[in-house]
Amino acid sequence: MRIALIYPPPWKIAAREETVSYGHDGPPPGHRPQDLDADFYQTPYGLFTLGAEALRAGHRVKVLNLSAYAWSRVEEVIAGLDADVFGMSCWTANRRGVALTARCIREHHPKAHIVVGGPHATPLATEMLEHHPEIDTVSLGESDATFLELLGRLELGKPTSGIAGTVYREGDAIRKGPERRAIHDLDTLASPHTYFDTHIVMTSRGCPWACTFCGAETTWGRGFRGHSVRYVLDALERVLARLPVKMLQIKDDTFTTNKKRVLELCHGIRERGLQFFWSCDTRVDLLTEPLLREMRLAGCQRLSLGVESGSQAILDAIDKKITPDEILESTEMAKRVGIKVRYYMMLGNRGETRHTFQETLDFLDRARPHEYIFSCLSIYPGTRDFHDAEAAGFVDREVFFTETFQELKTPFDASEEDTHRMNEWFFANSGLRIVHRDGVADYRAILERLGDYHAAHMDLGAALYHAGDLEGAEHHVRRALELGYPLPGLVHNHLACIAHARGDLDGMMNHFSHAAKVDPQHFVLIQNVNAARAWFKQGGPGRKLPLQLTVRHDFQLLERTVQPTLPGPLPEDWKAWNAIALPAEPSATYLRTPDVEGSQHVLKTRTRLKVVV
Repeated sequence: MRIALIYPPPWKIAAREETVSYGHDGPPPGHRPQDLDADFYQTPYGLFTLGAEALRAGHRVKVLNLSAYAWSRVEEVIAGLDADVFGMSCWTANRRGVALTARCIREHHPKAHIVVGGPHATPLATEMLEHHPEIDTVSLGESDATFLELLGRLELGKPTSGIAGTVYREGDAIRKGPERRAIHDLDTLASPHTYFDTHIVMTSRGCPWACTFCGAETTWGRGFRGHSVRYVLDALERVLARLPVKMLQIKDDTFTTNKKRVLELCHGIRERGLQFFWSCDTRVDLLTEPLLREMRLAGCQRLSLGVESGSQAILDAIDKKITPDEILESTEMAKRVGIKVRYYMMLGNRGETRHTFQETLDFLDRARPHEYIFSCLSIYPGTRDFHDAEAAGFVDREVFFTETFQELKTPFDASEEDTHRMNEWFFANSGLRIVHRDGVADYRAILERLGDYHAAHMDLGAALYHAGDLEGAEHHVRRALELGYPLPGLVHNHLACIAHARGDLDGMMNHFSHAAKVDPQHFVLIQNVNAARAWFKQGGPGRKLPLQLTVRHDFQLLERTVQPTLPGPLPEDWKAWNAIALPAEPSATYLRTPDVEGSQHVLKTRTRLKVVV
């Protein structure tokens, strides 16, 4: 069968040259581009897992990321895709785009089967079918086995009613199939990295905790399940063979839930000689210094911690089950081995006041992570926040079908005055905030603790460069290269900048040229090469014009916007069904710029929230 897996835009987007207004189908009033987090544009990993399962079963599959496409182009693509089955991933932010795309699919392909899944569709499955008659089936939660069973029935011309884990139409009625048990052995699943190029990796599913704002349990069920270490290592080898930039994001809900498993994984990475850098997300109470040391030596560069608040009262209210002291201890342990620490913080959680928020700001001054990002509370369907808010009568699920807001960003119970104060602060401080930078002494101590490790040499070399010690910088940067630093383009970028600081322009360009040959994909390298070319063109050396070059190698995934991971251009033969995966050319531009991360969408006050009753 021909299967199109679509990641649609959030609403109807007008092309730059268009003057059309899409009204209720367009962006919400007052919307700004920065209100959508850059991560929104990443194709959800679930679409790749479903695509891999379908490909292994012998179907023909296309995964298309249309998340930033103008609506006129979306219509053109949908009309040109002669698919038997269209599947879409539905999140709260793109729920309207899913409905609009389903309508477009039904118009152009009246006989196609339309199935929708995802964290927004699962808790509102019945309502989605009631409001959107174009959708045939909603797949609930973990959908791998459900999707394959659906495809099997369609291929044989059998009815799709009664499939476990679905909500479906039966005549004019909407029915729910039996509950589907969670997949016990995740290793039985096809690896997305056998078929698709994506820098996102998931090694496990689920989280044993139940924070009030989180919907992981709705998607995966309660508890933690992990792929075996061998399965993950094999997947890592596949993805590293496919990707030009050796940087990966491990996006498990809580990566270090099973510390023994993570230690074995880190040992396996080193034993197999896999050279790459990675980041992961976890909790502060699941870390030890020996574990963090092994993670760093296996390539972990950044640790994102769900901190949420520095107030114990708020941490207790949201059932976080951590303390500020545990946050401080984990932060210091990670710093000692050179892992960059990022905090994810929140505004507007239950119990939040100006006083608890000030506690959080004071705590950040004490903790001094390398960086943090604040987000405003979104009340997502399926979370405890949603159920409690619905029971209290200040949220009605119908607003997700009648209102145009992007996400329901509203304080759980803060006063209007406190909300206004928090929004003022957030407006001035949203996005990625840099708090702490390690210095030469810190990096020397880290190198001593880790031994002769390439990334520790690179960190120290960069610090010495910024301190003006060019000889020391070159020594450690070159040592990083000798030890197999997995991003040689950034090493040569450093050496080019060192040569420029010495006035060696030939050496600078030689290093830039070599970097472009062996490892050309990095944003900072491209930025510097373009700056140097423009400088020479303007007669910079003879006119003594300044040349500003950037020395940085921090963990950042700034890949070109290429299908199917990001909404890049489609290849010329995108309508054909003779390819397993779309061989697309990258966009000439990048999806995001350095350090622009995190939504800048502020909280609404509850008193202004329109509730349909």
